[in-house]
Formats: sequence, C-alpha cells, structure tokens
Amino acid sequence: MKKKKRLKVGIAPDSFKGTLSSLEAATLIERGLKKAIPDVICVKIPVADGGEGTVQALVEATGGKFVRRSVAGPLGKKVRAKFGISGDGNTAIMEMAEASGLALLKPAERNPLKTSTYGTGELIKAALDLGARKILIGIGGSATNDCGTGMARALGVKFLDSKGRSIKDCGGALKYLDRIDMSGLDERLKEVQIEVACDVDNPLTGPRGAAQVYGPQKGASPAMVDQLDESLKNTARIIKRDVGIDILRVPGSGAAGGLGGGLMAFTGGVLRPGIDIVMDAVQLARRFKGCDLVITGEGSMDGQTVYGKTPAGVAKIAKKQGLPVIAICGRLGKGVQKVLKIGIDAYTATLEFSIKKEEDIPKLGPVFIERKAEQVGRILKIGSKLKM
Repeated sequence: MKKKKRLKVGIAPDSFKGTLSSLEAATLIERGLKKAIPDVICVKIPVADGGEGTVQALVEATGGKFVRRSVAGPLGKKVRAKFGISGDGNTAIMEMAEASGLALLKPAERNPLKTSTYGTGELIKAALDLGARKILIGIGGSATNDCGTGMARALGVKFLDSKGRSIKDCGGALKYLDRIDMSGLDERLKEVQIEVACDVDNPLTGPRGAAQVYGPQKGASPAMVDQLDESLKNTARIIKRDVGIDILRVPGSGAAGGLGGGLMAFTGGVLRPGIDIVMDAVQLARRFKGCDLVITGEGSMDGQTVYGKTPAGVAKIAKKQGLPVIAICGRLGKGVQKVLKIGIDAYTATLEFSIKKEEDIPKLGPVFIERKAEQVGRILKIGSKLKM
C-alpha cells in the first residue's frame, strides 16, 4: 500500500506589531494547523521587512543571541542598546534606533541640530569586537541629521574645521566642516561586509532630502531645516573631495538624516531593501524547498503591503518555486485586494472574531491566530478531497 504523503508547510509571518514576535506568530499558526492536520510538517521561519521586529526575527531564525552595550544616546547621555549576533557568530544585526532613535528622546528634547549618531558607531565597534564578519543595520526611526558623522567618529574618522579643530558630533556643527581625516578609521572595517536596510529612495538634500522631508518630525523648525540642508550639501562636497565618494544624489543617501550616505562613504556600506536583506539572511528560498504550501502574515494587511512588506517578499520567493501562498493577518485594510496580484492566493483576518476592546488584542489576538490557522487547515483538508 502506497504511503500517504504528509503535507509540508512553510510558515513565514512578520511580527504582529505590539502583540507577537514573528516566531511566536509562526508557532501559533503551526499549533492551529496541527489541530486540523495532526501529521502536517511545519517549517517555521521568522522573517521581517527591515523595520520593527527585524533584529528579533533574524536572531530567532539563526539561533542567535542578543548582546547589550552602554552607548551614547542621541544627545550623548548613555543608553542601554541591544543588537543581535547570529547563531554562527559571523553576523551582527542591529537597529540604529537602539542608540540614535527618536523614541529615546522626549518631545521637548528633539533637535536635529544637536543630535548625533555616535552611539550607532559604538554599536558597530562592539560588533567588530565580537568578531562579526558581516553587519546588517536597519536605519529607521532616527533622531539625527548628521550624515553619519557621529557614527564615523566613533569608528576613528576625524571631522575638522578650517583651523584643524575637531567639530562637535551633531547636525548643527556640519556647517563648520572643512576637512575629513580617514586615516584613523578602524582597520577591521576593510574585512567586514555592511548591508544597510533602506526602504526609502530620498537623496541627501533638496525638496526630497533628509532635512526637508524628515527634519520637522525630528523637531526642526523651518529655519533649522534650511540650515541642516545647507550643512548636508557642504558635508557631501567635502566627502566627495576627501573620501572620493559622491553621495549627494544617491537614492537612499538621505535616509536617517544622511546616515544612509554616511554608511556608504565611511564604512563601504551597501544600501538594499530591508526585505531582500532579511530573506537572504534566513535563506528563505532554500528553506521553502520541498514545501507544498506557504503561510505568511502580518498584523495589518492592506494596499501598502505590496510595497516591500514581509508578505510580499515571502510570496515573491514562494512563487519562484510554484508554491501557493495564504496570508493570515490581524486585520485587513483598504486596497488589500492588491496582494492577489503579487503572489498571495488567499488572505484572511483574525479580527472577524469579536474583540470588544482594543486593549484586549494582546490577550485575545494569539488565541484567534491559532483558531484561524486551524480553520485554514480544515479547509486544506477539504480541498485535498476535491477533484477539481
């Protein structure tokens, strides 16, 4: 008698913001599926799109660990920041927001003339000290507009005024920048690959640049925005002259107050879409081999999901292997039908179950995700019996 083939499902959801990590969501989906199909084989792969939850997803996916260090915050005050190290110890995964993020400041403290990315440089140095050969860094949520000069100074670069004196670590001091001395740059950076998760294409300056687009949300007045924009132009000019790299109009160079451009110029960093970095890091294509179906998901799925969000990236890779894709989400929003055009074959939401209060979502959401996954499993069983 021929042995029945067991269903094999790749489970690769994003985190459900404020409720579940990617791994927790995958575990609940697995649990629900097994209630309906006890012998199902589940391959759980925590994933993310380079935004919130990315570090945790990659640490969990690689069997890694978290490391904590005391570093300078955006205004120089010490903060405890964490980053991840992959299971093999070769890759560090970090978010600049841990050291230089807007969330670290009270609203009254926000001032991009005064904030610095120095602490981000300290995190990179800590990763080098641990022997990392590759560094993945997300640069969303910044409080800064210093073109990554603070980060670079922490790694040994000198930024000097016309009299040869070091300038301060902040966006406001860049107008005094006259010369960059790269001779003290940490030698270990030559042996390390740095990938920057960057999902915006803003140039460094101008109407779509770092200061004019993002400066106001970081506390900049209109006058400050103009000053910061001019300072970034000056910085780009000197980087081109002294470092030999032109970052002025490179798409993404304006991300995180110019940190995108700074990482390119001072560390040799490569800007890539966050979703691509994550999918490569977790070897998603390889882990989907032999699967019959893929289940993905996120907290809220809508028309924006098609633009580089986790389910879109998962579906793209699944479709290259001819795999059907189902998305289980917390809620569905406007334009969600667009996901059907990018490889997601069906989607469903947990909030069709009754939740009376918003504050009940963290408690009841996990229950409903498991319940929804069980329903999906039962539908799959029915489908396997149909001859269509």
